[in-house]
Amino acid sequence: MSYVYDDHIFHYVVECGICFLCMSDEMNKHRVPFALLNDMKELFFSKYGRELPQRAIAFSLNDEFSRIIDERMEYYNGDNPNLDSISTVQNQINDVRDVMVQNIEKVLERGEKIELLVDKTDRLNQQAFKFESSSRTLRRAVWWKKARGMACMGLFLTLLIYFVSASICGVTFTKCRK
Repeated sequence: MSYVYDDHIFHYVVECGICFLCMSDEMNKHRVPFALLNDMKELFFSKYGRELPQRAIAFSLNDEFSRIIDERMEYYNGDNPNLDSISTVQNQINDVRDVMVQNIEKVLERGEKIELLVDKTDRLNQQAFKFESSSRTLRRAVWWKKARGMACMGLFLTLLIYFVSASICGVTFTKCRK
């Protein structure tokens, strides 16, 4: 049980008619004071049994057990990280959560970068397709222009040969047939 009075909390455990009591400030959690009380209770009953304290005179065990009380109070008031295992586990969980949040942020950043790369790749594919179709059109246009040029050149050469031959042999080639 615990009782609050001003800025202090009084925690106690009663067993076999013996009351184990400690006081803490409000900042402390309840687990540590009750761990102290249970530890002191176990030490007390292991040292004196359950019958002797019932027959003992008031404060007769005080000199002997006060050293153990001091020792246990120092232990539980110290900065022992193993005292409050739930707080330790919660701190570890918080640390893991922080690491996971950082990892998720990194993955999201990578995801955004991947999305940018995918967008750029799509644009490059579209530009490549446009370039391919325009280069195909240009190649055909150049081929037709070249073909027309060759046809014109062939026609010009044929006409040139005809006119040269006609001027030498006559229009009907009668001079050259002999």
